[in-house]
Amino acid sequence: METTSRVGAAQSTPGASTAEEVPAARRTVDGYLRAPFPWYGLDEAFSGPRWLVQVGAAADGTVQHGSMGHGDEPTIKSDATTAGKERFAVVVTVAASPVRRTGDGTGVLDATTVSSAAWLAGSGLLAYTWPGQLDHVLRDDWLSQQTETAFELADDLAGPAWSELSLPVDGVPMPFHYRESEFGWVLAGSSENGVHIGAFGRGMSAYGLGFSVVRDLGPYT
Repeated sequence: METTSRVGAAQSTPGASTAEEVPAARRTVDGYLRAPFPWYGLDEAFSGPRWLVQVGAAADGTVQHGSMGHGDEPTIKSDATTAGKERFAVVVTVAASPVRRTGDGTGVLDATTVSSAAWLAGSGLLAYTWPGQLDHVLRDDWLSQQTETAFELADDLAGPAWSELSLPVDGVPMPFHYRESEFGWVLAGSSENGVHIGAFGRGMSAYGLGFSVVRDLGPYT
């Protein structure tokens, strides 16, 4: 999935000549509002804090995926020894789309699948992980290696690294692929609403989660 990840692409706003003049929170919300697909988050059974993460857009600005957070918003990278202090789950929504031509007609974009959601969730978990024994330079090498591993795992959902579980999506039990690591858990599946759903987190059990369409962004802002 050829996308550019960014924090809420800004729309033009009356009275603002540059993106920097638009409040960051507004820029973030605008990215979500421009999506041509429904967003998913944890259902009403979750009563904790909710927050926006980021959207990913194609070169032409079309929003293709994004994430919404629930629970404790991580503010620092942490290793496995401190992971138990954080309780959060981030839900990734990916627009389902077939193989298609690029906007300029010079190439082809891959179809989005459940593996796309698994890859985004796996790489998302890495963004909140910092092995304590590594310095900044070595972490770059570690992150590259782990990111490649996450990609390979996402491309083999039938492999031994994944197990299956059923979770409610809009009240309907749906199959998900699930795996755990020392840094947290990752899962991926689909909805009946034309999107793929990924999630990652730690400190919260994935087995008790449920997903539903986000009809109001208010609680996330």
